[in-house]
Amino acid sequence: MSTLPNLIYILADDMGYGDVSCLNPDSKIRTRHLDRLAAEGLACTDAHASSAVCTPSRYSILTGRYNWRSRLKSSVTNGYSRPLIEPGRMTVASLLRDQGYATAAIGKWHLGWHWGLKPGADEAPADPTSRGPRAMARGRPEDVDYSKPIAGGPTDVGFDAYFGISASLDMPPYVYVRDDRATAVPDHITPACPGKRFWREGPIAPDFHHDEVLPRMTREAVDFIGRQADADRPFFLYVPLPAPHTPILPTEPFRGASGTNAYGDFCLQVDDVVGQVMDALDRHGLAENTILVFTSDNGCSPMADFEELAAAGHHPSYVFRGHKADIYEGGHRIPLLVRWPREIRAGSVCDETVCLVDLLATMAEITGTELPDDAGEDSVSQLPLWRGEAADRSCREATVHHSIDGSFAIRRGRWKLEMCPGSGGWSPPRPGPDCEGLPPIQLYDLDADIGERRNVADDHPEVVEELRALLTRIIEDGRSTPGAPQPNTGDPWWPQVWWVEGAAVSPRR
Repeated sequence: MSTLPNLIYILADDMGYGDVSCLNPDSKIRTRHLDRLAAEGLACTDAHASSAVCTPSRYSILTGRYNWRSRLKSSVTNGYSRPLIEPGRMTVASLLRDQGYATAAIGKWHLGWHWGLKPGADEAPADPTSRGPRAMARGRPEDVDYSKPIAGGPTDVGFDAYFGISASLDMPPYVYVRDDRATAVPDHITPACPGKRFWREGPIAPDFHHDEVLPRMTREAVDFIGRQADADRPFFLYVPLPAPHTPILPTEPFRGASGTNAYGDFCLQVDDVVGQVMDALDRHGLAENTILVFTSDNGCSPMADFEELAAAGHHPSYVFRGHKADIYEGGHRIPLLVRWPREIRAGSVCDETVCLVDLLATMAEITGTELPDDAGEDSVSQLPLWRGEAADRSCREATVHHSIDGSFAIRRGRWKLEMCPGSGGWSPPRPGPDCEGLPPIQLYDLDADIGERRNVADDHPEVVEELRALLTRIIEDGRSTPGAPQPNTGDPWWPQVWWVEGAAVSPRR
């Protein structure tokens, strides 16, 4: 029996820091299973997704690389997008599979893949002028042949097995994919659904029902754990949930259970998924040497209805400004809970700044693997922090954040420099007319102003210049961790310049 730990990584979709009651003492949503996870492990209070939206964060989690180093410079992919993870790039899954792990992904992929196309259909090239979804376009949805295998998906980047959906649950096509094939071919078009149950119009398969997706994925995950119980090899199970993202679809046992609204009820259902996974580990005697991680890909979405939640006394962003899509803390500061009884002291709390991009380096250290220079360029091992040791400041000078419109921020200690005049996202001041007349950059002292309300850039010009220079170097070097600089080559879409606070910065080539 292997002594290497199993790894289960549960990724919620659009769940805010304040939606987890062990992190938010004022939360009206009592997440008892997540509270238990924190009590038995480690709670990180200053954890961040690499981006304030879905696709970019997922890229960073799996590759250990900041999302803006990929082709996608803003926004997200859709259900028909081509693969974002570059061929041959190391992922957490490929690293662990090479170390003898059984690897599986169950849930929302949202990183693109190649659908099979009908005879005679043309594959459209990427749009080289686009910074967003058009950069990921491939063919036309009506040209897809769902009976053909997909390529460039989970099973081509290190996962032995996959079951899930191509993108968010509100994005067509509405089909399940197992490994590299759809489980059924769409047979009609489902109309768009409004409100909190929002989804877009699109083709849907006869075995697909939106309100059954989260329970189906939960069963698949629990069943996978059961199959691994008697195996002689460790496993990595990646569970990117489609919830509590829209469509907000709590099932009957959870409706009204939170005392807030449907979003709060859906958060309780996500909490229950974690409980079912923990129960499965206990039932099969796997808990002691399994690393169980729970986190979210970004902050809470306005689709949760902040006014309704506030009326019930609940605030998904806790004390932080902004929400999903924003450069402000509410956009990218997320819950991060880790349990590993063999190594992590129960009830631990980590206040260091950490990032979801760190998973690759952490698992490399745990498995004794040395990362090559062209892998995990922005990933720092969290293992010392898990063990209660001091952080190694030489490994990460600062953490870089990114908003939906491609705006940057850089965080070092108490200081956070935002290279845009507003939110860079969906909360006021939004990019465009809202930002007219505002200072082009923002500097916040998070120790004194966690709500990011007082821009102190004019008071600390030396801090502004230091952080701006550091951000420029991190961009130009192609990495933020020690190692050989990685020239930005091999990607025909790579932009000729980056725009950092209105100044052109040419990447090294």
